[in-house]
Amino acid sequence: MEKITIKIDGMMCGMCEAHVCDMIRKNVPSAKKVKASRISKEATFLADGNVDEEELKKAIEGTGYTVLAISSELYKKRWLFGK
Repeated sequence: MEKITIKIDGMMCGMCEAHVCDMIRKNVPSAKKVKASRISKEATFLADGNVDEEELKKAIEGTGYTVLAISSELYKKRWLFGK
């Protein structure tokens, strides 16, 4: 599983965050824990398999926001009791 972080410019309110989250869910069916923050100007989510970053960028920019960068890192689940 990978954690994808997208730096986004142009989100101004809670509805903007919701639009970005909806666009991610629509374009990445395996997306989990989708979050967007206008304050930190980023969206994050977890995904199984490969994510087509170009298609995702086009979809988000198609709604009027500017994608500044997309990065991914291996996600390791943290256990409550140290497993």
